[in-house]
Amino acid sequence: MRWMIASDIHGSAYYCRKMIEAYRREKADKLLLLGDILYHGPRNDLPKDYAPKEVIAMLNEIKEEILCVKGNCESEVDQMVLEFPIMADYCILYLNDRMIFATHGHVHNLEHVPMLKKGDILLHGHTHVPVCRETDRCIYMNPGSISIPKEDSLHSYMILDEKFEWKDLNGEVYMEKEIR
Repeated sequence: MRWMIASDIHGSAYYCRKMIEAYRREKADKLLLLGDILYHGPRNDLPKDYAPKEVIAMLNEIKEEILCVKGNCESEVDQMVLEFPIMADYCILYLNDRMIFATHGHVHNLEHVPMLKKGDILLHGHTHVPVCRETDRCIYMNPGSISIPKEDSLHSYMILDEKFEWKDLNGEVYMEKEIR
């Protein structure tokens, strides 16, 4: 199965549209969203073309293809307008014999590592900075942010197929990791 992994749309209709275009171009089977879908939060400036209602409509059109976890900006009212589940704190996927613990990152992160064994993958957004780093406890990965990248990073997403690839919104690979 080919996954596209993205995080931190923060209500940007412009970048949500770009993300969906990339999703279609990538021919991914599923879109895994790592939270912070509609609201920009008090620490962020408004993203380009901030229009949560447009984001709602775009994502609801592909609701059968989305798996989503709750970000720190999500609330129950967001779930009332989005037609796919968004309130789970995490989801677990498997890549061969490795567990992928996918979450937003505001609760479970490198400072509060969930129940992982060495070699498992902690996948989260929240920081808006793309990362791939092996620690003594796990492999930590972050796709960065679709709409509000930080620390001079790119507007980006990840593809998981035979390996993990970090891509800019034009589909150019700028980092990759093979997991064996």
